[in-house]
Amino acid sequence: MAGADIEAIYRAESRRVYATLVRLLGDFDLAEEAMAEAFRAALEQWPREGVPANPRAWLVSTGRFKAIDAIRRESRFAYIEQEELESFAAQESETNEIEDDRLRLIFTCCHPALAPDAQVALTLREVCGLKTEEIAHAFLTPPPTLAQRIVRAKNKIRDAKIPYEVPGAKELGARLDAVLRVIYLVFNEGYSASSGAAVTRAELSLEAIRVGRLLVELLPQPEAMGLLALMLLQESRRAARTSPSGEIVLLEDQDRKLWDRAMIAEGVALTERALRTRMFGAYCLQAAIAAVHAEAPSTQETDWSEIIGLYDVLTRLDPSPVVALNRAVAVAMRDGPAAALPTAKALLKELPDYHLAHAVHADLCRRLGNNKDALASYRKALALARQQPERRFLERRIESLS
Repeated sequence: MAGADIEAIYRAESRRVYATLVRLLGDFDLAEEAMAEAFRAALEQWPREGVPANPRAWLVSTGRFKAIDAIRRESRFAYIEQEELESFAAQESETNEIEDDRLRLIFTCCHPALAPDAQVALTLREVCGLKTEEIAHAFLTPPPTLAQRIVRAKNKIRDAKIPYEVPGAKELGARLDAVLRVIYLVFNEGYSASSGAAVTRAELSLEAIRVGRLLVELLPQPEAMGLLALMLLQESRRAARTSPSGEIVLLEDQDRKLWDRAMIAEGVALTERALRTRMFGAYCLQAAIAAVHAEAPSTQETDWSEIIGLYDVLTRLDPSPVVALNRAVAVAMRDGPAAALPTAKALLKELPDYHLAHAVHADLCRRLGNNKDALASYRKALALARQQPERRFLERRIESLS
C-alpha cells in the first residue's frame, strides 16, 4: 500500500478518529498525540500487513492503546490509578458512535462557557483540523495570540469539567444556537472578509459549509438546514463577486452565468424542506431571501415585494438594526431611494461604527443627487472600512462625486 493511499485515508478519517479519541481520553492534546501515533503505526504496518477491514476503528483502537502506553510511561500522569487505565482500555469505540463523537466535539467547542472568539478558534482547530497558523492568518491575529486563546479554551474545558456530549432535549435549543452562530461567524468572515487584501477567504467559507453539512447530517434541525442553505446560496455567487483584478462587483453588475447553479439548487431545496416544518427561525428566513435573489434572472426582475415581506417576518422574529438596514435597501430597489432614506438615516445612530450603514446612506443620497451628504457618508464609511477592495470602491465613489 502506497503512502498516498494512507494520506487519502488521513484526509477522510482523521477528524472522525480524533473526535472519538477526545471522548475516550478526555483530553484534546492527548487525543492529538494518540491520533498521530496511530497513523504512524499505520504507515509502518499497513504496507506490510494490508489495510484492515475497518481502517477507522483500527486507528481509534490503536490510538487509544498508544495513549494508555504513553500515560503509563510519563511521570506527569503518575497520579492516574491503574483502575483508570483499565477503564480507558475497556471503553468501546464502535464505528457507529464515531459520527456522534464529531457532533459531541462541535458542541464542546461551542460551549457557552467559552468566549465567542475562543469558540470560533477552537472549532476551526479541533473540528475542521485547520492549523493554528492558518486560523491566525485568516483572522489577522498573531499566531502566538491565537495559540494562547486555544490553550485557554482547552484549559477551561478541562478545569470546568465541561462534558463531551450533545446536550439533552431541554438544553439543545440554546446550545444549538451557539453552534449555528459560530458556524455563521466563520462563514461570514470567509464570504466577506472584515479586513485584508481580498474580498473573500474561500478556505473559511468552505470550512463553514463543511461543518454545516456535518451538522445537518447528524442533527437535521430546521435552523441547521436553514443555515446550510443560506451559506450555499451566498457562496454560489463567489465567482461573480469580484473582477479578475480582485475589485468588488455589485450585485446588479454581476454576471449571473457565473453563479453556481448546483449550489443554488441544493440551497433552495434545503430552504423549502426547512420551511415546510413550520418550525423555522432567522436562518431559514435569511435563506428564503437569498433564494429569491438566486432565482431571479436580474436585479430588475427580482421580486422585491417578496423580499420585503420576508424581511418583515424576520423583523418580527429577530429584530436588529442590520435587518432593518437590509430591508431599507430592498425598499429602495422597489420604491426608489427616497422611500428608504429616512430609515437609513435613522439607523446611522444605531450603527455608528458599521461602515456598510454609512455606505448605504451615501448611496441613497447619491442616487437622489444629494452629493454633499453622499460624500460625507462615503468618507465616514471609508474611515471605518478595513478591507482593501471595499476601501478602493469607496475611494472611487468619493472621487466620482468630488
